[in-house]
Amino acid sequence: MRPPTIRDVAERAGVSKSLVSLVLRGSEQVRPEKRDAVLRAAQELGYRPNAAARSLSERRTRTVGVLLNDLRNPWFVDLLDGLNSLLHANGLHMLLADARLNRRTGQDPADPLLDLRVDGLVVVGTLPDPAALGAVAGRIPVVLAGSREPAPPGVDVVAGDDERGARLVAEHLIGLGHRRIAHIAGYGAVGELRRGSFEAALRRNGLAERMVVEPSDMTEEGGYRTTVRLLSRPERPTAVFAVNDMAAIGVLSAAEELGLRVPRDLSVVGYDNTSIARLRHVWLTTVDNTSHEVGRRAARCLLERFEGLDGAGRVQLATPTLEIRGSTAPAPAR
Repeated sequence: MRPPTIRDVAERAGVSKSLVSLVLRGSEQVRPEKRDAVLRAAQELGYRPNAAARSLSERRTRTVGVLLNDLRNPWFVDLLDGLNSLLHANGLHMLLADARLNRRTGQDPADPLLDLRVDGLVVVGTLPDPAALGAVAGRIPVVLAGSREPAPPGVDVVAGDDERGARLVAEHLIGLGHRRIAHIAGYGAVGELRRGSFEAALRRNGLAERMVVEPSDMTEEGGYRTTVRLLSRPERPTAVFAVNDMAAIGVLSAAEELGLRVPRDLSVVGYDNTSIARLRHVWLTTVDNTSHEVGRRAARCLLERFEGLDGAGRVQLATPTLEIRGSTAPAPAR
């Protein structure tokens, strides 16, 4: 059997094809009784609009490409939820691509999404070469979400205020009496901003000489290996601030393996407030960088570009908060 067409819907509803098209486009110029008749006929027939044909007629696909730095990072979940909720409310759909996987296969990360003719692109997380998006931004609207890398002209940036977030962590640990505080640092602009703000806060409090910073790859394994080195020092730290929650989980694993109890012997703070940090047996003190709000703001930027907003790229920073849970406590007496 052939699938039902717009003509079939029109005949069932007793209206013209053009009126059916108006209803399916959500036009407000149709009387309620006619709209109800068309929607009822479409449901009875099992009619589904031909998205490909509509894309050709409207010259848009009503899809937004979302390029993730790494699908394995749980931090993206809340951001994507905020992004998708607003896009969906405006009749748009997300298409996801994993930049890490595309690079491994030799593709330009954005190519699969561009091949599908997406109307806009949201890049989530840190990419090795964000400047390469300049050519893409000349064709479709582009928004960087959760990244602080320098953006090409016309590209909007939406992220959390990483400097404020790291300062909140430093002040919290110092307020608990910790003086030997280590930081497991990350890479990219986000990693640098968090590290720089953390170091500045310790210097302001006269703790520069006791400060320890170790680079890592922002993974659980990287956090584990770095913590083993930190806790093997003659003067081991009493608190560790990890660049993200994934690295903080590695800190917790290393501390347990070495016989240290968190938070009595070692306080641990993460960053991102992922679902992992909120698990009861983890209950990690961490920075909530309002990723859901970042996602909604990124969607709003994209919608404004669709509506014709031109001009230079904008930078919007969401205000983070510190979620104090069970992984931090006053410094142990020595």
